[in-house]
Amino acid sequence: MDMNKNCIPDNVEKIHLIAICGTAMGALACMLRDMGFEVTGSDQKVYPPMSDFLVHKGIRLADGFREENLAYSPDLVVVGNAVTRNNPEAEEMVRRNLCFCSMPQAVNRFLADGKKSFVITGTHGKTTTSSILTWILYEAGLDPSFMIGGISKDFDSNYRVGKGEFIVIEGDEYDTAFFDKGPKFLHYAPSMAVLTGIEFDHADIFKDIDHIKKFFDVFVSEISPKSTLLAFDGDKRVSELVRGRKCRVMKYGRNARSPWCLGNISIDPPRTVFEVLKEGKPFGTFATPLVGEHNLLNALSAIAIADNMTIPARVIGKALETFQGIKRRQEIRGQKRGITVMDDFAHHPTAVRETVRAVKPFYPDGRLIAVFEPRTNSSMRKVFQNVYPLSFDPADIICIRAPSRLDKIPPNERFSSEKLVQDLKNQDKEAHHFPDTESVLDFLAEEARSGDIVLIMSNGGFDNIHDRLLKML
Repeated sequence: MDMNKNCIPDNVEKIHLIAICGTAMGALACMLRDMGFEVTGSDQKVYPPMSDFLVHKGIRLADGFREENLAYSPDLVVVGNAVTRNNPEAEEMVRRNLCFCSMPQAVNRFLADGKKSFVITGTHGKTTTSSILTWILYEAGLDPSFMIGGISKDFDSNYRVGKGEFIVIEGDEYDTAFFDKGPKFLHYAPSMAVLTGIEFDHADIFKDIDHIKKFFDVFVSEISPKSTLLAFDGDKRVSELVRGRKCRVMKYGRNARSPWCLGNISIDPPRTVFEVLKEGKPFGTFATPLVGEHNLLNALSAIAIADNMTIPARVIGKALETFQGIKRRQEIRGQKRGITVMDDFAHHPTAVRETVRAVKPFYPDGRLIAVFEPRTNSSMRKVFQNVYPLSFDPADIICIRAPSRLDKIPPNERFSSEKLVQDLKNQDKEAHHFPDTESVLDFLAEEARSGDIVLIMSNGGFDNIHDRLLKML
């Protein structure tokens, strides 16, 4: 491969995206189209709603990867991280000697260039933190741009091209492209950054926790001395990583010695009320529909950035109170017969634990029925086998669906959902194992009663279980 062609030419009009239907690639395509570029794209499976959304934007889509999709010789090809070196379009791109780049390289050139970037990184909370910060900036009249990994309900989108000088970017630690196996976040140069925590995840990319820490170490070491890093004070790995850095480091969390600290928290459904301390002194009391301490910590880092920009506490407070959240993050999909069905993206053991813990106090009169589908490359591996049993404690009933794609995982590395259920039963928990989604639905339709909350956790579509359950109820 001619790596000299891994570049973006000066005069670009026509851009083609390989694997355009991914969340980030789709957002990038729409942003480029909004900026006036001619945009085409291809993917292996082109289907609604993403396909309809892209076509509505005036983007020409091709279903399947084929050499002829590049016959019109675009000025630039953006290669998604799901694309392999032997992809027909990747091979044709090289044969035609076309200029190409990765998704984060394109973000840097076309979206972040000339703007001050706020980059949100860490194993958990990136999408929520990015969304909160963007909404605060918007409410402050700063007209921000943003690109995140979920659909913000406030903007009904996962991207925005604003006219202001700020852009909020979710700094994904997943690999960049087949020609660049480093994390995407290494491409961004933040004016301010957030590090929410470091845990092992993405077992298909990273060998172990040290492998992940190495890349976060590179990210932190490259932050400019003129820039600021907000670091979570409750993570030992983060504390070790940020020690003695050239950039300005501000800590946030529950430690009273940190510059930014959560104070008292009270639950007043449907709101959470929380105090914020700055340098040990009261900064403000805020009310928000956000649920759980982990989300308040996400909000705290956004508050710290907003204050650093001299946004008044009253503006921050209004934004937090009106923040609608992100789709698939503790999103109530509906209520039938007094039964609430909630959708959440949680899949890592820590995310599952914090989500279950956060939701339970808001439904004190009924049972919490936790439904979990292990679906990610990490959760389908046995790396978390002995950790998951500790993640469901507040739940009254636990339903575990067997992974649907275990054939992708080597037999000696596979997670056992049956063992998880047995371990939960050994802890005197009511736990059930199901071979497929249909059997989960049958159980829930029979078992759930008025007052219950059915919390469904998966990073996939879960066979549209949410809508199907509501119809059955």
